[in-house]
Amino acid sequence: MKKLNAYFLIFALIFAFACKKDNHDHAHESELITTLRYTLVPASGGAPIVLTFKDLDGNGGNPPVITNGILAANTVYNGTLELMNESKTPSENITTEIQNESTAHQFFFVVTGASLTVRYADQDTKNKPLGLKTQVTTQQASAGKLQVVLRHEPNKDGANVANGIITNAGGETDIEVNFDVTVR
Repeated sequence: MKKLNAYFLIFALIFAFACKKDNHDHAHESELITTLRYTLVPASGGAPIVLTFKDLDGNGGNPPVITNGILAANTVYNGTLELMNESKTPSENITTEIQNESTAHQFFFVVTGASLTVRYADQDTKNKPLGLKTQVTTQQASAGKLQVVLRHEPNKDGANVANGIITNAGGETDIEVNFDVTVR
Protein backbone atom coordinates (compact mmCIF):
# COMPACT_ATOMS: atom_id res chain seq x y z
CA MET A 1 0.00 0.00 0.00
CA LYS A 2 2.88 2.39 0.82
CA LYS A 3 4.31 1.72 -2.64
CA LEU A 4 0.97 2.60 -4.24
CA ASN A 5 0.75 5.83 -2.21
CA ALA A 6 4.29 6.79 -3.24
CA TYR A 7 3.49 6.23 -6.92
CA PHE A 8 0.28 8.21 -6.53
CA LEU A 9 2.17 11.10 -4.87
CA ILE A 10 4.81 11.17 -7.63
CA PHE A 11 2.10 11.08 -10.32
CA ALA A 12 0.18 13.89 -8.61
CA LEU A 13 3.28 16.08 -8.39
CA ILE A 14 4.18 15.50 -12.05
CA PHE A 15 0.61 16.27 -13.09
CA ALA A 16 0.50 19.44 -10.97
CA PHE A 17 3.73 20.83 -12.43
CA ALA A 18 2.85 19.82 -15.98
CA CYS A 19 -0.46 21.65 -15.81
CA LYS A 20 0.93 24.79 -14.18
CA LYS A 21 -0.62 27.87 -15.75
CA ASP A 22 1.75 29.94 -17.90
CA ASN A 23 1.38 33.54 -16.70
CA HIS A 24 3.97 34.87 -19.15
CA ASP A 25 2.62 37.50 -21.56
CA HIS A 26 3.68 36.05 -24.93
CA ALA A 27 2.01 38.88 -26.87
CA HIS A 28 4.73 41.30 -25.75
CA GLU A 29 7.82 39.13 -26.03
CA SER A 30 10.77 40.81 -27.61
CA GLU A 31 11.14 39.54 -31.17
CA LEU A 32 14.50 38.60 -32.59
CA ILE A 33 15.42 41.24 -35.16
CA THR A 34 18.23 39.98 -37.36
CA THR A 35 17.94 42.53 -40.17
CA LEU A 36 17.22 46.25 -40.37
CA ARG A 37 17.00 48.01 -43.75
CA TYR A 38 16.73 51.78 -43.93
CA THR A 39 15.94 52.73 -47.52
CA LEU A 40 16.41 56.41 -48.42
CA VAL A 41 14.90 57.49 -51.73
CA PRO A 42 15.73 60.99 -53.05
CA ALA A 43 12.48 63.00 -53.12
CA SER A 44 13.48 64.52 -56.46
CA GLY A 45 14.20 61.08 -57.96
CA GLY A 46 17.27 58.96 -58.29
CA ALA A 47 18.77 55.76 -56.96
CA PRO A 48 17.88 54.78 -53.40
CA ILE A 49 20.51 54.52 -50.68
CA VAL A 50 20.03 51.39 -48.55
CA LEU A 51 21.63 51.22 -45.10
CA THR A 52 21.54 47.65 -43.78
CA PHE A 53 22.31 45.81 -40.58
CA LYS A 54 22.29 42.01 -40.71
CA ASP A 55 23.12 39.71 -37.79
CA LEU A 56 21.64 36.33 -38.68
CA ASP A 57 22.93 34.55 -35.57
CA GLY A 58 21.67 37.26 -33.18
CA ASN A 59 23.68 38.78 -30.33
CA GLY A 60 27.08 37.20 -29.87
CA GLY A 61 28.60 34.78 -32.34
CA ASN A 62 29.54 36.34 -35.66
CA PRO A 63 29.66 40.14 -35.92
CA PRO A 64 26.86 41.85 -37.86
CA VAL A 65 27.30 42.87 -41.48
CA ILE A 66 26.64 46.60 -41.84
CA THR A 67 26.27 48.49 -45.11
CA ASN A 68 26.79 52.22 -44.60
CA GLY A 69 25.80 54.99 -46.98
CA ILE A 70 26.87 58.03 -48.93
CA LEU A 71 24.20 60.72 -49.24
CA ALA A 72 24.10 63.71 -51.54
CA ALA A 73 24.45 67.15 -49.94
CA ASN A 74 21.43 69.46 -49.83
CA THR A 75 19.00 66.67 -50.62
CA VAL A 76 15.72 65.45 -49.16
CA TYR A 77 15.21 61.68 -48.84
CA ASN A 78 12.06 59.75 -48.01
CA GLY A 79 13.04 56.99 -45.60
CA THR A 80 11.42 53.63 -44.93
CA LEU A 81 12.48 51.11 -42.29
CA GLU A 82 12.02 47.37 -42.65
CA LEU A 83 12.83 44.89 -39.88
CA MET A 84 13.05 41.14 -40.33
CA ASN A 85 13.82 37.96 -38.44
CA GLU A 86 15.72 36.02 -41.08
CA SER A 87 16.76 33.26 -38.68
CA LYS A 88 13.47 31.52 -39.52
CA THR A 89 12.33 29.92 -42.75
CA PRO A 90 10.36 31.60 -44.10
CA SER A 91 11.67 34.85 -42.68
CA GLU A 92 9.36 36.88 -40.44
CA ASN A 93 8.50 40.50 -41.20
CA ILE A 94 8.74 42.30 -37.85
CA THR A 95 7.75 45.62 -39.48
CA THR A 96 4.10 44.51 -39.63
CA GLU A 97 4.09 43.70 -35.93
CA ILE A 98 5.58 47.11 -35.10
CA GLN A 99 2.90 48.80 -37.22
CA ASN A 100 0.14 46.76 -35.57
CA GLU A 101 1.52 47.66 -32.12
CA SER A 102 2.43 51.23 -33.05
CA THR A 103 1.54 52.79 -29.69
CA ALA A 104 4.03 50.44 -28.01
CA HIS A 105 6.96 51.36 -30.29
CA GLN A 106 8.98 54.37 -31.40
CA PHE A 107 12.16 54.74 -33.43
CA PHE A 108 14.77 57.31 -32.49
CA PHE A 109 17.42 58.69 -34.83
CA VAL A 110 20.54 60.11 -33.21
CA VAL A 111 22.90 61.97 -35.55
CA THR A 112 26.46 62.85 -34.58
CA GLY A 113 28.90 64.63 -36.88
CA ALA A 114 26.90 64.34 -40.11
CA SER A 115 24.98 67.37 -41.35
CA LEU A 116 21.55 65.81 -41.64
CA THR A 117 18.23 65.85 -39.84
CA VAL A 118 15.62 63.13 -39.53
CA ARG A 119 11.92 63.94 -39.14
CA TYR A 120 9.05 61.55 -38.50
CA ALA A 121 6.70 61.00 -41.45
CA ASP A 122 4.24 58.66 -39.71
CA GLN A 123 2.35 58.38 -36.43
CA ASP A 124 0.89 55.69 -34.23
CA THR A 125 -2.86 55.32 -33.69
CA LYS A 126 -2.73 58.10 -31.04
CA ASN A 127 -0.96 60.59 -33.36
CA LYS A 128 2.41 60.14 -31.63
CA PRO A 129 5.58 59.56 -33.69
CA LEU A 130 6.44 56.04 -34.85
CA GLY A 131 9.37 56.33 -37.29
CA LEU A 132 8.89 53.53 -39.82
CA LYS A 133 8.66 56.38 -42.34
CA THR A 134 10.89 59.44 -42.15
CA GLN A 135 12.17 62.42 -44.08
CA VAL A 136 15.93 62.88 -44.05
CA THR A 137 17.37 66.24 -45.10
CA THR A 138 21.09 66.65 -45.72
CA GLN A 139 23.04 69.90 -45.67
CA GLN A 140 26.73 70.45 -46.48
CA ALA A 141 29.41 67.79 -46.95
CA SER A 142 30.26 65.99 -43.70
CA ALA A 143 30.72 62.58 -42.12
CA GLY A 144 29.43 61.03 -38.93
CA LYS A 145 27.11 58.48 -37.39
CA LEU A 146 23.42 57.80 -37.64
CA GLN A 147 22.13 55.70 -34.78
CA VAL A 148 18.72 54.03 -35.24
CA VAL A 149 17.08 52.83 -32.02
CA LEU A 150 13.75 51.03 -31.65
CA ARG A 151 12.19 51.34 -28.19
CA HIS A 152 9.42 49.09 -26.93
CA GLU A 153 6.95 50.72 -24.51
CA PRO A 154 8.55 54.19 -24.54
CA ASN A 155 6.96 57.02 -22.60
CA LYS A 156 5.69 58.91 -25.65
CA ASP A 157 4.44 61.71 -23.37
CA GLY A 158 7.91 62.24 -21.87
CA ALA A 159 9.66 65.59 -22.33
CA ASN A 160 10.76 65.98 -25.99
CA VAL A 161 10.09 62.31 -26.84
CA ALA A 162 7.60 63.39 -29.54
CA ASN A 163 10.46 65.46 -31.02
CA GLY A 164 12.63 62.35 -31.31
CA ILE A 165 14.79 62.97 -28.25
CA ILE A 166 15.48 59.59 -26.63
CA THR A 167 16.64 60.93 -23.22
CA ASN A 168 13.25 60.72 -21.46
CA ALA A 169 11.78 57.87 -23.53
CA GLY A 170 12.42 55.00 -21.15
CA GLY A 171 11.16 51.64 -22.39
CA GLU A 172 13.26 48.72 -23.59
CA THR A 173 15.59 48.82 -26.59
CA ASP A 174 14.57 46.21 -29.18
CA ILE A 175 17.41 47.06 -31.58
CA GLU A 176 20.13 49.70 -31.79
CA VAL A 177 22.24 50.13 -34.93
CA ASN A 178 25.03 52.60 -35.75
CA PHE A 179 25.62 53.50 -39.38
CA ASP A 180 28.55 55.49 -40.75
CA VAL A 181 27.14 58.15 -43.05
CA THR A 182 28.92 60.49 -45.44
CA VAL A 183 27.30 63.54 -46.98
CA ARG A 184 28.98 64.65 -50.23
